[in-house]
Amino acid sequence: MSKSLVEKIIRADVRALSAYPVPDAAGFVKLDAMENPYTLPQALRAELGQRLADVALNRYPVPSYTQLKAKLCRHMGVPAGFDVLLGNGSDELISIVSVACAKAGAKVLAPEPGFVMYGVSAKFAGLDYVGVPLKADFTLDLDAMLAAIADHQPAITYLAYPNNPTGTLYDADDMEAILRAVGDSGIVVVDEAYQPFAQESFMPRLPEFNNLVVMRTVSKLGLAGIRLGYMSADAALLQEFDKVRPPYNINVLTQTAAEFVLDHTAELNRQAAALRSARSDLAAAISAVGAIEVFPSAANFLLIRLANADKVFAGLLQRKVLVKNAGKMHPLLQNCLRVNVSTPEENASFLVALKESLQELSRESLL
Repeated sequence: MSKSLVEKIIRADVRALSAYPVPDAAGFVKLDAMENPYTLPQALRAELGQRLADVALNRYPVPSYTQLKAKLCRHMGVPAGFDVLLGNGSDELISIVSVACAKAGAKVLAPEPGFVMYGVSAKFAGLDYVGVPLKADFTLDLDAMLAAIADHQPAITYLAYPNNPTGTLYDADDMEAILRAVGDSGIVVVDEAYQPFAQESFMPRLPEFNNLVVMRTVSKLGLAGIRLGYMSADAALLQEFDKVRPPYNINVLTQTAAEFVLDHTAELNRQAAALRSARSDLAAAISAVGAIEVFPSAANFLLIRLANADKVFAGLLQRKVLVKNAGKMHPLLQNCLRVNVSTPEENASFLVALKESLQELSRESLL
């Protein structure tokens, strides 16, 4: 295809973008994507395999997803009388919300640094995006948020609870103030992708706020590969969002796997508890290495700040350990790396590689 044709038919803002980067992790200790490192026990895997083998792959899914939605509501604490809308991961749900709210001149507002897809989906839908910087300690700047809400009257305000990439669990009173400030002029989407590791939620508060949308994913629970997100809100809102949802957006393999695993949430909860414990241990171990700032985290990852983060990141890569170099994501994240909390073995491998990388830098500084 000629360049001139691309320029004629593709939007200029799309041409200016880069595709979402996903590095090749083959052969690496993979600590860059906030995944649950644990698989299901062998007996459950065998039973799941049989369930999947019996799926009618030649048939479309039943688009109501009644049984799956009922299980999500029952096991995930959705308040009585509230339903859920399903998406192909949280990314699709964010896109659905963006498209449904994309009236002329509408705006999206979110604290920064935050999840990049809030802004990306807004731009794709033709919405204006407004980022409000967090404080230096990555807590909400409530005064700045309230001023931005008053100035821009956003149709959508995102609050990640806890936040990615910082791991911060925002103050619940601040979030309530934002919900009340937005009022009936927009919706507030509380993104609880990491809720299993925070154990705090606005889901029970849905009946209090008709402008509240609570969004979650099963990815961080240990099911990232099946790509399933869900959100709950006032019935009138969900009805409108459902009109934008692509038909058959959840495939039959995802549906079957999710329904099966939701019957075994005790195993997922056990894994989440193990990772919460490992998070504390890993934070202490990193702090003991030397002059490294470890930020408080309510997620399944740690954000750390250290001198020469780019060189340390390169040293980790040389040692086949892949983390996220967050320094270029936002000015507040300068010299920051984000590290997935993993198994004891992978956490130990990271610590060894971190110490060796720092020692190498120390030797170079003496030359």
